[in-house]
Amino acid sequence: MKIGLITDRTIVSTHCGLHQERQPGRCGQAEIAQGGALGAGHRSPLHLSASSTELHRLTEEFVLTQAIEKDGTSWLGLAGRVCVVTGAGSGIGAETARQLAVAGARVAVIDRNGDAAALVAAEINRAGGRAIAIEADVSQSQAIVAAAEQVQKDLGACEVLINNAALVGYAGPLLTVDTVQWNQGLAVNLTGALVCAQVFTAQMIAAGNGGTIVNVASICGHLPLPHGGAYSVSKSGLMMLTRMLALELAEHRIRCNSVSPGYVRTPATAAAYSEAVIAEGRRRMIPSGRIGEPEDLANVIMFAASDRAAYLNGEDILVDGGVHHALLAIIPKQASPMPSTGR
Repeated sequence: MKIGLITDRTIVSTHCGLHQERQPGRCGQAEIAQGGALGAGHRSPLHLSASSTELHRLTEEFVLTQAIEKDGTSWLGLAGRVCVVTGAGSGIGAETARQLAVAGARVAVIDRNGDAAALVAAEINRAGGRAIAIEADVSQSQAIVAAAEQVQKDLGACEVLINNAALVGYAGPLLTVDTVQWNQGLAVNLTGALVCAQVFTAQMIAAGNGGTIVNVASICGHLPLPHGGAYSVSKSGLMMLTRMLALELAEHRIRCNSVSPGYVRTPATAAAYSEAVIAEGRRRMIPSGRIGEPEDLANVIMFAASDRAAYLNGEDILVDGGVHHALLAIIPKQASPMPSTGR
């Protein structure tokens, strides 16, 4: 997890459990480990005798607490908003839920893995945020209706919907793809987003205050993923659904945009990066020089959901480190430039 915020006094950032706080002229990493750089009134939760796993957990929880207390992202105008995030038990969804909490939002963490959702919500609540966990499968309409009722009861009417739940995987050639698996992919990645939009925008419309939807699509909606079954088809469809929702919901002052991740390291994609050769090969193809992290996507999702993007509607934002621009750069070329000639 990485949470970053800037104030007039400090810059706080963490990545993979490393926490640093710097003030002008100071580098506080060593002091953080002993609580010295936190200032009066703060007590570091880090203990030198703790195991590395426990130290990692405490560090992340501490940084989330500090970020929520300092409210460094109020610039986004999300404080107090009721935000629903599907597929929020891990990866991009979990990080988005955390970042929304840092911005002061009240967050519904929805995931078909109830235990995972509960862990994310508990982390937010321990850090001083407000979150509830709901176990629900977006491919089951009645489960989403029940989830919406719980959100309304516990947090209030939904104001921001992040459709992040998705099935990712390789299904083999289209000519032999299993149609049950195909339909399941469409049910989660495309129909599930529609059902969530139907159910939660009903709350937005009833409240009369407008709202925002951000659908998490994929670079695979722009470029076909061979042997990926319904994945590219569903994500391409999700981008068209985004445009249609933007048009049909505009009269209710509800915006809808999509964010398309490129190569991102999440629990769902971890296996692809377990082989060093593959991980390095992908990294070398990306102009930005690294594989994306969940916070890279959460940052853009937060912007698209915020008042700062009030005039952004029906658009897709591709967040891939520039890899989709690199096709001509990676195609083999002759060693010396070709002479200038006519066509």
